[in-house]
Amino acid sequence: MTAKQYLSQTRYLDNRINSKLQLLSSLNDLATKCTAVYSDMPKNPNRGGSRLEDTICKIIDLQNEINEEIDELVNLKSEIAKVIGEVQNTEYRLILEKRYLNLMQWEDIASDMGYELRWVYRNHNKALAEINVPKVVS
Repeated sequence: MTAKQYLSQTRYLDNRINSKLQLLSSLNDLATKCTAVYSDMPKNPNRGGSRLEDTICKIIDLQNEINEEIDELVNLKSEIAKVIGEVQNTEYRLILEKRYLNLMQWEDIASDMGYELRWVYRNHNKALAEINVPKVVS
């Protein structure tokens, strides 16, 4: 795994969490739009639980999944912060923190640091060369 791939894990995980949060929001919207239907017709006693009940179970399962991924993201960011902290050059370290921990866009990083975009790209590449990717034990 390259340094860039290692550091980019946070962005991918963050995107996955955001996608699931959007799904959760749409499921919550569906659950709140449900209306009760009253009828004097007899119900089938063999029929399972209600659709609303199924939806609520799915919502709870998705919330648990999201919470697990958030915990994973927090742990991953902590691990990556330690790796970035080992970079000696403070400007390199700042570029890496803004990009991979704060998930900022390149233009925003350049603006924040008061440099041209080309300077940020060039120094980002130099910063990546200083990253020591931890060995993953299978």
